[in-house]
This record gives sequence, C-alpha cells and structure tokens, in this order.
Amino acid sequence: LSVIEKYADCLQVGTRNMHNFSLLKEVGRSRLPVLLKRGFSATINDLIMSAEYILSEGNMNVVLCERGIRTFETATRYTLDLSAVPLLKSKTHLPVIVDPTHAIGLREFVPQMSLAAVAAGSDALMIEVHDSPELAKSDGDQALTPEVFADLVPRLRAVAAAIGRKL
Repeated sequence: LSVIEKYADCLQVGTRNMHNFSLLKEVGRSRLPVLLKRGFSATINDLIMSAEYILSEGNMNVVLCERGIRTFETATRYTLDLSAVPLLKSKTHLPVIVDPTHAIGLREFVPQMSLAAVAAGSDALMIEVHDSPELAKSDGDQALTPEVFADLVPRLRAVAAAIGRKL
C-alpha cells in the first residue's frame, strides 16, 4: 500500500474486497481518501459496517459507492439499487456516489440510470467513457462514447437543478 500511496490520489476498494477486513483496516490507516464499492451480495448495513472498519482506523475520508447488487434479474449485469442512496445518506455522514455503468453493464441504459441516480441524491457519478468501446479490453459494452457523455452532462445538470443541487 505504501508504494501505491506515493502515486495515487484515492484508494478504491472494489466490490469483491468489501469484506476483506484486513484490507479495510489497512486502507483505514492511509492518508488517502477511500472509495468503498458495495459488494454485489452486500446489504446496506454490510456496506456501512465495512466503512466502519476504515473509519475506526482513523481515515475519515470514505466515499460509499452503490454499483449494483445481485438479484434474480438477468437482463442486466446487476440491479442498480437506487434506494441505497437516500438510505445511506440518512444513516451516515459519508458521501454516496453511484456507478451505473457497472450495475447495468449495457451502455444504452447508462444515461437513464445516471439521471435517476442524480434525482435520488447521489453526490457524484462514476461513468465509464471510452473513445472506441468496441475495442476496449474490458467493459466495452457498458462504456459511453465521449459524444454520448457530452450530451448527457447538460441533462444531469438539469436534473440536479430540479432538486436544488449543482452538478
């Protein structure tokens, strides 16, 4: 971790490591902000408890990320749980962001879910953008093109303004 800290601005704990308690304690001792992604089988309380591992080691710069959970639905990669946004914001003091690209897995639905995430109160979005998604080494099916992303931003700003927030 010490080598990464020399070059990184933020540490990300991915969905599959949300329950890696020794890692959570280690990043809790870091000076860098930590982006904690919700595990695809984790409850909201599980996510909060994982954040507590980080916070208990002294790192107060934790950002929670909703990125979809496993359900019975198979039409998309995961199911984006937008109810997590207001729930997490009511139960913690931590910022909550949404990663609609990993949740949906299909680029044609990312704009709508991004708009819904802003309406739900997300503090930020994590959206994959690639100039040639069809050539991407991974996650190409979910990545927006720069043009689609550029068209989406004003719409996101309009939704944010409608709920009294700025993008």
